[in-house]
Amino acid sequence: MEKVKLNRHFISDIFFYQEGPGVRKWQFKDSGVKLINVGNINNGKIDLSSTKINISEEEAYGKYSHFLIDEGDLLIACSGIVVENFHNKIAFIKKEHLPLCLNTSTMRFKELPEKKGDLNFLKYFLQTNDFKSQLRKLITGSAQLNFGPSHIRKIEIPLPNLATQQRIAAILDQADAIIQNNRAIVQKYDALTQSLFLEMFGDPVKNEKGWEKVKGSLIYQVKGRVGWKGYKKTDLRESGAYVIGATHIDKFGYINLTNPVYISDEKFLESPEIIIEKNDLIFVQRGNTIGKIGLVRDVLERATINPVVVILRPKVSPYFLLYLLLNKSILNKIIEINSGSAQPMITQNSMNEYQFINPPLELQNQFAERIQAIEAQKQQAQLELAKSEELFNSLLQRAFKGELN
Repeated sequence: MEKVKLNRHFISDIFFYQEGPGVRKWQFKDSGVKLINVGNINNGKIDLSSTKINISEEEAYGKYSHFLIDEGDLLIACSGIVVENFHNKIAFIKKEHLPLCLNTSTMRFKELPEKKGDLNFLKYFLQTNDFKSQLRKLITGSAQLNFGPSHIRKIEIPLPNLATQQRIAAILDQADAIIQNNRAIVQKYDALTQSLFLEMFGDPVKNEKGWEKVKGSLIYQVKGRVGWKGYKKTDLRESGAYVIGATHIDKFGYINLTNPVYISDEKFLESPEIIIEKNDLIFVQRGNTIGKIGLVRDVLERATINPVVVILRPKVSPYFLLYLLLNKSILNKIIEINSGSAQPMITQNSMNEYQFINPPLELQNQFAERIQAIEAQKQQAQLELAKSEELFNSLLQRAFKGELN
């Protein structure tokens, strides 16, 4: 297909956009009109199920009436967003979400009366490398995306005619629908594994089945990189022994070495007790992804950990331990014990002292066998999901280079 040259226009010339007001805490009410925040926009959808922040109807329909959101508005989060996750922070408003008011750190877009641009087309542009690259140049020095109207007005969008915009958006809709379908299949397998755990062992916090409870130190050994065993940037290399951190644990609980980090042989051999072995669990003990966990299902040749994670070396079934620690009730309890620290962190001592259920090993092994059978099917579904995401990203980048018309 012949490449079409796309004229570039400032977003501000094509769409209306508006950032939410800075509503103060003292204005919050227990009832009234809900205020949307960054946390309500996830995975391309609006979720108001846990929202408890409201403003009075008097203020919503009075001084903030021009911030009331309409059905069909395109919303984005514009503060504290990791670049790689920004595509999940874009969503359309549906009638069921209303009434709803903009809040700080959120922004909405509307089509102008003369309809120069299609909002669905804009939604996809906001996910492109082109948009992120332009934005990055305007907010240099920040590890996260924090931007507002002053930045948006300087960003250009490649724009074909309206009919072509709508056609491109429709193609991307179809590709995105395949992703959503594959994602739903993977989520069904996730739900199946969680329900199997509850069926066999019950709620690990409530312990309705009356299992023996033991300290963490009796079901795993914690191994971490502490004190002088830390390392500096100068210890990193372009090849050598792997250093596993939070970013290497994928959303499915697997260790992913797509973007490897390496350490010098000298530093690697300095700490033989934290060399990773098969069936180890890698647990994030601090930072934004605290509690994230992955199981080393295959042998990793020459691999160690960074200071953000610890190794949990199982004394029970690795699969039982994995799904035990994937349980949100357990994780929340452990985090709660450590809530006194200024920075979110789970100490090794609290991990050793926490009381966990410890069903008979025979039952744990039965669970592991069934889980591995489910995971084999889930892995195939994950491959299909990865292929559909790769196809979508290819179409997305081509669309805004004039290669998809």
